[in-house]
Amino acid sequence: MLIAIKILVAIIAIEHLYILWLEMFAWTTRGPRTFKNLPADLFIPTKALAANQGLYNGFLAAGLVWSLIITDEVWSLHIATFFISCVAVAGIYGAATAGKRIFFVQALPALITLLLILLNK
Repeated sequence: MLIAIKILVAIIAIEHLYILWLEMFAWTTRGPRTFKNLPADLFIPTKALAANQGLYNGFLAAGLVWSLIITDEVWSLHIATFFISCVAVAGIYGAATAGKRIFFVQALPALITLLLILLNK
């Protein structure tokens, strides 16, 4: 089960690195194609806000990657649990405030990973 947990943590970290890239570097180019529910004229004025949000996603990814390189398995799972919990909370909040799709893309994978971590103990 530990291998499955690490694979899910890695996938979630990669997802958040993608979100970092999208929000920090491709907000005005790729953003309108990804976030079709936002009016196209909002992307340029919200570029700095999106970049700030992307930076936070990068911090989540960094924490998840950190959990993968820690050699002590107990400590690694504690760090993964913290950062996966942060992803789950952000995903639930995003689903409640921005769009229900966020729950399935962000929160659900994190909640599944959390469940596997708890079952692993």
